[in-house]
Amino acid sequence: MAHSTTHDDLQPLYARIASELLGALRDGTIAPGERLPGERQLAARFGASRETVRQALDILRRDGLVSTDRRGTHAELPGPPAQQPPSLGFPLGAHMSRPLAVDRATVHWQTPPPEHAAALGLAPWRPTLVHRYESAAPDGHGRRTAVTSFSAVALSEVEELARYRDRADGRSSAQLQRVYDWMRRAGLTLHHRDSITGPGDAASVRVRRRVHDQYARPLEITDLVVDAEQDALVYEFTLPAVGATAGP
Repeated sequence: MAHSTTHDDLQPLYARIASELLGALRDGTIAPGERLPGERQLAARFGASRETVRQALDILRRDGLVSTDRRGTHAELPGPPAQQPPSLGFPLGAHMSRPLAVDRATVHWQTPPPEHAAALGLAPWRPTLVHRYESAAPDGHGRRTAVTSFSAVALSEVEELARYRDRADGRSSAQLQRVYDWMRRAGLTLHHRDSITGPGDAASVRVRRRVHDQYARPLEITDLVVDAEQDALVYEFTLPAVGATAGP
């Protein structure tokens, strides 16, 4: 995929690659201790040779920002280690605050809801990856549901996400806490637009989130419905520190 840069084009390519990787280390896109993409992936992302990528990594290694062993190259920037969220973290905003809540999340390869297909630019009846989430207290109260559909762009450019297609049987548990990290690591800048409505039931609130990239290509759409009488809506969305704008 094409990769754009705002760095001075007079800089050697390896220096520009090192600068962009340093930015990813500093803003947390690549967390301390996390393995960087392989040389082949970085070369494809930046349109460079593997030797040029090695030169960029050498700069970071000399400054003690990354280290390389037989498992690959890892971030060494000081800071707390990356941790998994304590509960299902996708779709963001679906976290239940009630203790003992039962959460379930699965992925399906199926035709998305018609409104999702239209928003994602998918032809009618074309299947895609659909993530379904539901949560409720043991007594059935505080119910939350969410349906997320991914676009063809997301599946073609985010390798980790595309891998789910082969096991998207709707039965296995699927926790996609890092889906937005994967998108950013693929070179996508995330922009979102949220709308909150009452879907006809006064006891419920619907949040619709649309996510697109820096080229205005749709990436995903989510409908999150919460039981407004039983649980307060706490809606959260995390964006990169640089280059992201939020819609209303």
